Amino acid sequence: MARLIAGATTSHVPAIGAALDNGKANEPYWQPLFKGYEPSKKWLAEIKPDVVILVYNDHASAFSLEIIPTFALGCAESFPPADEGWGPRPVPTVKGHPELAWHLAEQLILDEFDMTIVNKMDVDHGLTVPLSLMFGQPDAWPCKVIPLAVNVVQYPPPTGRRCYNLGQAIARAVASFPEDLKVVVFGTGGMSHQLQGPRAGLINRDFDKAFLDRLVSDPAGQAMVPHIDYVREAGSEAIELVMWLVMRGAL
Repeated sequence: MARLIAGATTSHVPAIGAALDNGKANEPYWQPLFKGYEPSKKWLAEIKPDVVILVYNDHASAFSLEIIPTFALGCAESFPPADEGWGPRPVPTVKGHPELAWHLAEQLILDEFDMTIVNKMDVDHGLTVPLSLMFGQPDAWPCKVIPLAVNVVQYPPPTGRRCYNLGQAIARAVASFPEDLKVVVFGTGGMSHQLQGPRAGLINRDFDKAFLDRLVSDPAGQAMVPHIDYVREAGSEAIELVMWLVMRGAL
C-alpha cells in the first residue's frame, strides 16, 4: 500500500523564484532565507518521496474569474510552468502521477468532497517555488507531483475545517492505493501578508508563531478559526494558511 510518510509547509513568494532563477541566492539579502531551508532540503533528500501531493493556490494562471474551483486536482501526466507575464520560470516540467491522482479523485468524491478534475493545467509560482525551495535547481524534479489547487483568492474560500477534513480524507485515500509509494504532502502559501491597501507589507510575527505552535499542538482547534480572524490579524492574503491545514489533516 502507499504510505503517507511526512508533511511540509512553506511560503511560495514569487520573488524567491526570481532570486533563484537569476542567480541571486548567495547575495546578502537572500542568503539567510535560503540557508534556512537547507535542513529541510537535506531531510527531504534523505526520505526520498516517490510522490508529493502539493497543496497550493493558482494566481490566475490556470483559472480565472470565469471558472473558480474550490478544490482542483491535477490528474495529468505533466504540468508545464506557467507564463505569468515574463515567461515561464526556467524550471523542469512537473511530472504527475495520474494513477494515484485518479485514485484520489475517486476516493475523495466518494467521500463527499466535490473535486474538480483537471487534465490539462499550467502551474505557476504557487507550486514551482515550493519545489525549488525544497529540491533546489535540478535538471528534473526527483519525484512525481500531484497538484491540488485551492481557491484562496476569490471569496468565499473553503473553511479551515473543510481543509483539515480534506487532509484526513487524502490520508485515507493514499492508504488505500495498492502500490508501494512513499507520499509527502506539502501545504504551501504565505503566512501573514497583505499585497494591497494601507496595510500592504503587513507582517504579524506573533500571529505567525502562534499559528505554527497550534498547527502542531491543536490543529483541530486551529481549523475552527474563522476567515475574518486571519484577515484582521494577519492580512488579506494570510487566508492562504488554510492550505497548511490540508497537510496537517493528512498527518
